[in-house]
Amino acid sequence: MNAILETKRRSILAVLTLALAAGAGAVLSAHGVSGKDAVYLQGLDGRAILPLMYLGAKHMVTGYDHLLFLVGVIFFLYRLKDVVQYVSLFTVGHSLTLLAGVLGGIHANPFIIDAIIGFSVVYKAFENMDGFRRFLGFQPNTRAAVLVFGLFHGFGLATKLQEFALSPNGLVANIVSFNVGVEIGQGLALTAILIALTYWRTRAGFLRHAFATNGVVMACGFLLVGYQLSGYFLPVP
Repeated sequence: MNAILETKRRSILAVLTLALAAGAGAVLSAHGVSGKDAVYLQGLDGRAILPLMYLGAKHMVTGYDHLLFLVGVIFFLYRLKDVVQYVSLFTVGHSLTLLAGVLGGIHANPFIIDAIIGFSVVYKAFENMDGFRRFLGFQPNTRAAVLVFGLFHGFGLATKLQEFALSPNGLVANIVSFNVGVEIGQGLALTAILIALTYWRTRAGFLRHAFATNGVVMACGFLLVGYQLSGYFLPVP
């Protein structure tokens, strides 16, 4: 009986590992705004509140780098109050830089920003593995780190929109709508993730497999960093 349960637990871990790896792979090819969404943005003139909310939600749900970071943030948060607090810090951070980047015209190299976003995934997984205490002998302020990395995540969203010549007609309303959509998508994705984590925490093998799972998350983060830095140093002619 114990052997069967152990096999099931290992199967769950394997599925989770594959899902995380697939998420990292998908973000490498599908993180930006492309296809029909890109054509729509290029031709947009005037307010389009609901469509921009949809695009914002879609971008967050398919933004696997953002979701991997948030998985790391809430991985060991057991109280809803703590989840709300940390997610709110992340939300404040990425909302500020999303709006400032698009409406304020603040620019940065998107490869560098996305590399930092990938590093945020590495950072949080390393913290969850108690890496700072074990190897460096100190524990950084987690709340401050979530807020700071939230700023970079928002800037990453802004660089995707800066790729388009957006019409100034209705721009403020559209960008605010996009940001609201991002929050909706984030809420939906986090709800699903939190339900899955809550269920997994009731299993006996959660703590035993937590280190390995965060190791996979860290590997995905390194993959993202490497991909973005290769784009920066080896641009396509």
